[in-house]
Amino acid sequence: MSFLKSKTFKYIKNLLIGVGAAVVLMGALFKLESWEGASEMLIIGLCVEAFIFLLLGILGPEKDYYWEKLYPGLDDYSSKISPLMAGPVDAATPGLNGEVVEQQLGGMLNELQGMSKSLGSLKALQEVDFSGTGEQIKTMGNFYTRLNEAMADLSDSLEDTKAYKQQMTALNQNLGSLNNVYGNMLTAMSNIRQ
Repeated sequence: MSFLKSKTFKYIKNLLIGVGAAVVLMGALFKLESWEGASEMLIIGLCVEAFIFLLLGILGPEKDYYWEKLYPGLDDYSSKISPLMAGPVDAATPGLNGEVVEQQLGGMLNELQGMSKSLGSLKALQEVDFSGTGEQIKTMGNFYTRLNEAMADLSDSLEDTKAYKQQMTALNQNLGSLNNVYGNMLTAMSNIRQ
């Protein structure tokens, strides 16, 4: 059976299929064109094809994957396959290293937990009600506009306040001078009375 699984056998089988099909096609061409040897070519080609189909029917289909090498007993319907962490199925079959598998599963578990937290955050954002946000932004825009107007008015008021302060300072100086003049007048009047 090992020869049937070899690359050489597979190459020979594919070569026979290709050559047999080519001979049948050439025989058909010869027959259509009524050339000599058409019947012999058709007979040879069809016999080769019949042999190939018989061979393929006896051998059965090939497996693409050999999972039973990794999981012994997988191709037996009644076998009891142990979980990956349980170790070897029997003493002759080496098992998987439990620590390595556990570390890999632990790393995958950490990644899945991180993804779960991220998805939870996204779900929280999904549940937020943004329906009144536009109105709130409009209200905030109006507030900032009024605040800017008030700041401009305050700036104008500050200028007015400075001018008022200067006028009050000048008025105080004038009143001080008038008080001095009035005081001098009172002194002069009291001197006149005496």
